[in-house]
Amino acid sequence: MRKFLFNVSVWGVLFGGISAARQTVKGPRTWRTWLMWAGWAISAVIAVTEVIDAERESRDESESDELGFY
Repeated sequence: MRKFLFNVSVWGVLFGGISAARQTVKGPRTWRTWLMWAGWAISAVIAVTEVIDAERESRDESESDELGFY
């Protein structure tokens, strides 16, 4: 869980979600609102995938170091 809390991309998605929510409450609900939320959802998926891939990569590197591979 800590890997998600300290990632800048995840923080950016959280603040983007807050901004999108404020804009949804204030403004009219048009196609632009739905497009904004779709963009936010895509950004969230990319941020979470980035954290998972980085964790997997660091785990693979540590395993190869233990085995003596370079």
